[in-house]
Amino acid sequence: MMKGDYLTYRRGSSVSLLGLILQIVLTIAMLLYAIYSHDSVGVYATIFLGTGIIIWAVQLLVFDQHRRERIEALEADQLAASGAVSASAFEGVSDDLRVAARRLIFIQKWIVPASAVLVAGINLFFGLSGAQRWVGDSSSTDFNSSKLAGFGLAIGVAMGVIGFIFARFTSGMGKEKAWGMLRSGAAQSVAGSLIGVLIAVGAFFQLALDKGSFTGWAPLIIAIAMIVLGAEIVMNLVLDMYRPRKPGEDPRPAFDSRLLGLLAAPDRIAENAREALSCQFGVDVTSTWFYRLVTRWAFLLVAAGVFIGWLMTSLVVVQPHERGLILTNGRISQPLMSFGESASDDSGDIGPGLHVKWPWPIASYETPVLVSQNRRTGDIVEDQTTTGVRILDLASDRADNKSTPIVWTETHSAREMLNIVHGDRSDSSDSADVAGLSLLAVEVPMQYVVQNVELFDRFASPADREELLKVIGRRVVTQYLGELQMHQVLASYRTTMPEELMKRLNAAYSKLNNGQGPGIKIVFVGVHGVHPPKKVAPNFLRVIQAQQNQASSIEDAEKARIKILTEIVGTVKLADDIVDALNELDVVRGAGGSDTEIVDAELKVQRLLEQAGGEAGESLLVASSQRWQRHMSERGRAALLQGQLDAYLAAPELFRSKMYFDAWLDSTKYARVYLVPKGLEDLKIRIELQDREAGTKIFDTEAGKEFN
Repeated sequence: MMKGDYLTYRRGSSVSLLGLILQIVLTIAMLLYAIYSHDSVGVYATIFLGTGIIIWAVQLLVFDQHRRERIEALEADQLAASGAVSASAFEGVSDDLRVAARRLIFIQKWIVPASAVLVAGINLFFGLSGAQRWVGDSSSTDFNSSKLAGFGLAIGVAMGVIGFIFARFTSGMGKEKAWGMLRSGAAQSVAGSLIGVLIAVGAFFQLALDKGSFTGWAPLIIAIAMIVLGAEIVMNLVLDMYRPRKPGEDPRPAFDSRLLGLLAAPDRIAENAREALSCQFGVDVTSTWFYRLVTRWAFLLVAAGVFIGWLMTSLVVVQPHERGLILTNGRISQPLMSFGESASDDSGDIGPGLHVKWPWPIASYETPVLVSQNRRTGDIVEDQTTTGVRILDLASDRADNKSTPIVWTETHSAREMLNIVHGDRSDSSDSADVAGLSLLAVEVPMQYVVQNVELFDRFASPADREELLKVIGRRVVTQYLGELQMHQVLASYRTTMPEELMKRLNAAYSKLNNGQGPGIKIVFVGVHGVHPPKKVAPNFLRVIQAQQNQASSIEDAEKARIKILTEIVGTVKLADDIVDALNELDVVRGAGGSDTEIVDAELKVQRLLEQAGGEAGESLLVASSQRWQRHMSERGRAALLQGQLDAYLAAPELFRSKMYFDAWLDSTKYARVYLVPKGLEDLKIRIELQDREAGTKIFDTEAGKEFN
């Protein structure tokens, strides 16, 4: 049995997910309708639709596991083809390592039958209980008419239309073996459609004829349908135990209803009926008049068919992804009529659409073939000339792992091309000879489209076209990278390199076809994935760490500089101005400038220092005030000395007497003086050693304020 690839099962997973979402939406809508309308039909319809959620969820699980199993098998095949298995320590146990395949078998063996049992149990239990309640009392409140008949009509019609369309869609997909399980989902969709029609009809009778009798029968109909579906699932489970299957064939799930499947695909009913009638009646077609008429005119009919077929060779249908040429007698020409895209000149280039030419062999349609090699599998692939974008790797291959970030110390791709670049040259060196060489791996993808089919068909053979473009492109990339330095490729030129490479590639390709070019248009050139070889990547990382540490130290020093200058001067700009002024002062002094120039330079420095608001400015202001205080004090003393000198010169004796008595007065200002007669022989002095400043004057209102 041919299994689908993982893309096929991914499509099945997408459709199953869409069906699951649609089933959930319909179930929730029906639940809300049952709650607010108090319609008993909505209750059983909600239960019936709820079982469909289980079926769609199981389908999604199976398709997703199929997708995983296919990816796992593809990886195993690639590993076996690459010869890595023979070198592996796990040789011979590859089947044991296929976890997804074993999980798929487990799901098909246990989970799918278990879900079928669950669905059958729910349908049988609620179907039997519903039928029993209806038979016991058909007028019970469990079978009331809808209070929202209009809403029931709307939701019923919507469910009928959406369910039937989706059922037809999934039933058509289910004809493919890989998507065969979608038939069970189609059955659930058509079941939801029938329930919607049932609710819509009941609501119509209630609104139009004011009769709710049909609505009263609707719960019984749904209950019987649930019983039948549950019984069919149980019967399928029993029969599947004895039904033979081919090895590797996916089992058909028991919840895949054959009855509902016929409703989802009514065309099968007609086919089965025709086969049954033909087998039943055994009609001999050769004895009919129609057969005899055909055999009589068979030659003319065949000739007419051949002629019509020959005329149909004049019709050319170009696919949406193709472009081609009309060759008439071996020469490029325009089509006789064109209902699609065609060139306005005589190039004969035609695009997607219907075109009319002379019949074969007068004229023919040619589409250039592009032969390329799959870089993963190594298989040779032949593609028709496409209007889509093609990619050429002009350096290293693209990274194999695109889901997670890749660092320098990890392998980017299986095939890396190392390009030679100049090493980082010393700033103090003016010679290019001292620069070393370095190796860098670079990814340079070039995207191009075929613009002129004729030129593209002429410039090389189909097997050599892509290889020639790749060789020329790699030569251009190698030459360009050889002109750059390592740090330019890694960082500074990353934004300008793609534009420069595109210019050089266009110039190189334009020389093909005798200067007419290969008929392609370069739409994008990228430069990314630049990294050193894996072995030396740690050394690059250490250099980057050292550069980061250097930058961090410079930043710390700059912060300290700003802090110190701000504390001392006030602002960094003012500090720079002061430094410039000091440098000018040194220049003036060193050049032997005049005193005026030196003083002006010093005053400029002084004024800037006085404007500073930091510690320097504060110290300068304090020193200036102390200087002026000292200056004025000494100046006052000098003036006092000059006045005393003038007084002495005017009257020396008087000046000395005054100075003597002033000195005597100052020395005895706070002393006790006792006046006694000159001839007194026996002197007795009684001294009261009491501070004369002690106490206050009680009658003095100002006394004692200094102690407050």
